[in-house]
Amino acid sequence: MRTIRLALLIATGTLMLSACGGSERPKADLAASQVTTIGVNSYLWRASLDALSFMPLVQTDSQGGVIVTDWYVNPQSPGERVKLTVSILDQDLRADALRVAGSREVSQNGQWVAAPLRAATVQKLEAIILTKARDLRRSAISG
Repeated sequence: MRTIRLALLIATGTLMLSACGGSERPKADLAASQVTTIGVNSYLWRASLDALSFMPLVQTDSQGGVIVTDWYVNPQSPGERVKLTVSILDQDLRADALRVAGSREVSQNGQWVAAPLRAATVQKLEAIILTKARDLRRSAISG
């Protein structure tokens, strides 16, 4: 009799505990457009790091969403160098959540002199990052 009572007590306790969480569990959306575990959208963050992987990095702040490169000299164009800053401004995967800024210098008589960075260069890099971020999100949805 004591064994039956103990079994009933355990069964009742188990049923009561299983009801504590409610009947509906939230569904995880692993590919949400808003991913905030690192402070900024993780798809934009990863895509930015990937797009800048050929450049030396000076600073990366995943909480603030800032990536700063060091000067990069393209071996095919040794007379100029570029330095970039990528800022992720929002937690959502949106075009206006990304800003790329840069500086360009050209070599003149052995000195580096400031030169304008083409707006198309910045726009192309932003497009590359956004495309990579969307591809990462799409992979997360289908994977």
